[in-house]
Amino acid sequence: MKARHAVVALLAAAALAGCAGGTPETSRTPVSAPESAPGSAPGLPAREATPHGTLLVADFGSTTVTFVDPDPAHRRHTLGSVEVGTAPYGLVVGEDGLAWVATAEGVAVVDTEKRTRLARIPYRTRTGPVTTGEYRGGGMGIALAPDGSRVYVGVNVPGRTGVLEIIDTATREVTGTVPVGRRPFDVDVSPDGTEVYATGHDSFDVTAVDPDTRRTRRFEVAPYGTEGGLGSWLKPHYAVVRPSDGRLLLPFEGERLVVLDPRTGRSAIQRMTANTHQHGATLAPDGTLLVVGTGPIASDDKDPSLTVRAPDGTERVVPLPGPHEDVTVTDDSRTAYVTGGFTRDGYRDSITVVDLTGRERPFEIAAGARPLGIAIL
Repeated sequence: MKARHAVVALLAAAALAGCAGGTPETSRTPVSAPESAPGSAPGLPAREATPHGTLLVADFGSTTVTFVDPDPAHRRHTLGSVEVGTAPYGLVVGEDGLAWVATAEGVAVVDTEKRTRLARIPYRTRTGPVTTGEYRGGGMGIALAPDGSRVYVGVNVPGRTGVLEIIDTATREVTGTVPVGRRPFDVDVSPDGTEVYATGHDSFDVTAVDPDTRRTRRFEVAPYGTEGGLGSWLKPHYAVVRPSDGRLLLPFEGERLVVLDPRTGRSAIQRMTANTHQHGATLAPDGTLLVVGTGPIASDDKDPSLTVRAPDGTERVVPLPGPHEDVTVTDDSRTAYVTGGFTRDGYRDSITVVDLTGRERPFEIAAGARPLGIAIL
């Protein structure tokens, strides 16, 4: 076991906590300057269709989403960008090809085929001045109902309880707001669409929301306890919903995987092996759990990595070149794309491509400005 309590005590002195105290928004590791494509401000001409398999990333360090060609045989990877709003964080893409992007100013709607912004839906919640960086107000986690009828976005209100805003995708209007935990890093939906789960980073919890009645249930998720409060690093970040049984999987520190049953509110803890601070997570179609390790927060922590956890619990840990934030995976479960944006210092303007078969070494491609959220088109 790590000397966690010493870390918590040290960091509790910070005024606020992201993963703990704030960090100046200065350091980054550029890969290469994104190439500008004709018509890429704000988007490419409509006649140029977006190729299948293109990546879409939220440029947290800018005001855009960027389209990225991940093919290693191509010299040029960035295909153009579309203006969406200040500091875009999470994004989700529907079967109709529309992307919904959580920014500091509202939820932007992007036609990914034509690469144009169709709308930006303002939040009903007041979040204060529009700012950038880790602690900015506005949308964070975002998810789409299984039938595509609603979008759910977790809205951060600095210094206060967060809010889940419900958007009707047909009218593109906010139809409801529900209080949830503080700084809702992630939002997920049950397989049948009857519940929405907002992961409250700063409140050590998951809030289950009935989108029809707006009723809520709160589950504390704190396998290390809540000592240190806002100054603690040991908080929940991202969750995934396991389709087979509807349970939520929440990784902590490359040491513990909390398996939460939202029907009963009970949790079980399983062992993990990466021993590093963890953020983004996703499930591959074959049931493999992928978790992004951002790097050490204690002296005995290990470096950044991607955990590849099979359904039987066995793990393989793939080293990553520096901190990363989120991850997505191809339909064939063979390739993972990990965003180098990171919510804190040390971010990269790139995506790391990981061959999950283990035959090829990971490599980086340029991908806009501090990419966080990611989807495969």
